[in-house]
Amino acid sequence: MKILIINSGSSSIKYQLMIMPENEVICSGMIDRIGLETSNITFKTATTSREETLAIPNHKVGLQKVANMLLDAEKGVIKSTSEISAVGHRVVHGGSDFSDTVKIDEKVKAKIKQLFELAPLHNPANLEGINVAEEIFSSAEQIAVFDTAFHQTMPEVAYKYAIPNYLLTENKVRVYGFHGTSHKYVSEKAINYLKDNSKIITIHLGNGCSMAAIKDGKCIDTTMGFSPSNGLIMGTRAGDIDQSVIFYMIKNLGYTPDEVNAVLLKQSGMLGLTGYSDLRDIESEAEKGNKDCLLALQMNAYRIRKTIGAYAAALNGLNAIVFTAGIGENSSFMRNLICTEMDYFGIEINKEKNQIRSKELREINTENSIVKVLVVPTDEEYEIANQVYQLLEN
Repeated sequence: MKILIINSGSSSIKYQLMIMPENEVICSGMIDRIGLETSNITFKTATTSREETLAIPNHKVGLQKVANMLLDAEKGVIKSTSEISAVGHRVVHGGSDFSDTVKIDEKVKAKIKQLFELAPLHNPANLEGINVAEEIFSSAEQIAVFDTAFHQTMPEVAYKYAIPNYLLTENKVRVYGFHGTSHKYVSEKAINYLKDNSKIITIHLGNGCSMAAIKDGKCIDTTMGFSPSNGLIMGTRAGDIDQSVIFYMIKNLGYTPDEVNAVLLKQSGMLGLTGYSDLRDIESEAEKGNKDCLLALQMNAYRIRKTIGAYAAALNGLNAIVFTAGIGENSSFMRNLICTEMDYFGIEINKEKNQIRSKELREINTENSIVKVLVVPTDEEYEIANQVYQLLEN
């Protein structure tokens, strides 16, 4: 069974064509920096690799580009879209309606659209991917895998807000959590590697960032909440902020609610602090002496360290922390900054190991470190493909 995985992020599209259940990857690739002046496009098979740089203004254009590469007469990997049995879509917010992988129909799409306001950087891109895929791969089953599903094991003490009860019972206002597909995949890899150890913190760092406290393979807490906007500092999102700031901006500074929303989601985070949203640019500027960029990186690391402390308390112990996603896997600078002055928790990083680049799971802690520090490359596409295959087979 050929399954195409489409993972539309806030500023990127990852894709992978797989044969299941053999777990054979036919091709994979990515389009990142969507919406910027130039986007990077990759297309890889077992024997070839292509890279392009051109402007991709939005996700619709990006997905059409992916389809064209798959069908390319000379370097493509399929002759007809009918070869693809299913398209698996990562959908960020499933709200209270979806806790499992589902086949997509008009009712499912309507529910995804209803949640636009709760995940404005993601659910619109996810639905766009579904609509385009339905046109291009019309004979394939369209399947949705929700980022919120993995976090449904959180206890009430963690997911309930201290607001009037009716807002939960009648309006479903609660912590949902996100990046669940990634947290699930890397936590399972880490637990398999650690054998008997069961208390871990997974740290997903990309344009969007989140952490999860995982005990015995189940999520007990996570940093993102009702929407993917709170918690850690992100590429363009502010993360945690005193709600009084919102009312101050509206009442005293003349902002409309929509303008405040735009500021906090699209103009804040690393972009608001530095003028750059891509960590590669920020690190480069920090190395040149840009004080704003250096401070932004330090702020980011500080908030992550605070959360490690909080989650170690929630877990009543800690066996390992796991770095993953674009920044977590590739930025030795950020990993070092986060793990500095964490010896009280038994976290010590080996600076030489930290510099090693690899696509494999690896330890980067010292021999004396009580807590393991792991880098586990995430593979959301594989996790989505596996869930799609299991649904169709069952």
